[in-house]
Amino acid sequence: MAVEKPEDYIKFMTGKMIEIIERPQAERKENRKKAKAAKEPWLTRWFGMGGLGIMQLMRSRPRGDS
Repeated sequence: MAVEKPEDYIKFMTGKMIEIIERPQAERKENRKKAKAAKEPWLTRWFGMGGLGIMQLMRSRPRGDS
């Protein structure tokens, strides 16, 4: 998306900021909670399913305290 005029972008961003600021605080908090709950775990995000599989393999093995 190429911006032809910087003024249009500034108008757009200002409109978005005002829209966010004018929302009730309770609604903003609820939106943050929903976004946080929808985020996938960090292990999957960083290493994919392979990392998750290795972690579960390590957890399932008994510890050999020799």
